[in-house]
Amino acid sequence: MPEPDRIIRLKTVLARTGLSRSTIYRKIADGTFPAQLRISTNGAGWHESEINRWVDDPIRWGPKAEVKRSD
Repeated sequence: MPEPDRIIRLKTVLARTGLSRSTIYRKIADGTFPAQLRISTNGAGWHESEINRWVDDPIRWGPKAEVKRSD
């Protein structure tokens, strides 16, 4: 049985990526970093699997829903 995808908070994302808070939010706006999820009224987090995908290959990372074609 596959392990469920955890939601991780900003502090963990900062530690895993080595990026600053402002850089993360700038990259989200540019579409080059996973967007955060609203988990409560004042809380947000990220899918751990998306952060892991970004850490593995930040240059080629793209949202899963986006299909990239090479024509």
